[in-house]
Amino acid sequence: MDEPDLSTVNCRFLKAADTNELMALYKDAGWWDQACEQHPQFLSRVVPDSALFVGAFYQKKMIGMGRALSDLVSDAYIQDVVVLQKFRGIGIGRKIIHTLITGLKEHGVDWIGLIGEPGTRKFYESLGFRPMSGHTPYRLKD
Repeated sequence: MDEPDLSTVNCRFLKAADTNELMALYKDAGWWDQACEQHPQFLSRVVPDSALFVGAFYQKKMIGMGRALSDLVSDAYIQDVVVLQKFRGIGIGRKIIHTLITGLKEHGVDWIGLIGEPGTRKFYESLGFRPMSGHTPYRLKD
């Protein structure tokens, strides 16, 4: 598969997705671990249980994704934004996030946050996100 021109990548909202394509994205991102391997059925819920889910397609293959968790009224969190490594660096992630932001704003969501992985600050700041001064993300420990 050739490297696409950004104009040939189609980002669209999905209500369902091929679980094999989702698994490929998770694995490529390094998010696929032993727990995922033992319970891969969670993938069938990722798309329909997201408030908004965007797939990025090139030549009918999903090469990127992102989703928002939200009540679609006031607040939303963008997460799981990933583009297959061989397609990175041409603006597909930016296109996915812009599509999510547009969709969230169309629903009236006015607070949109995310937790970026280390090394992504410049990317997210270029999209208008700013660190939340005085706030610390937390995760429940097992």
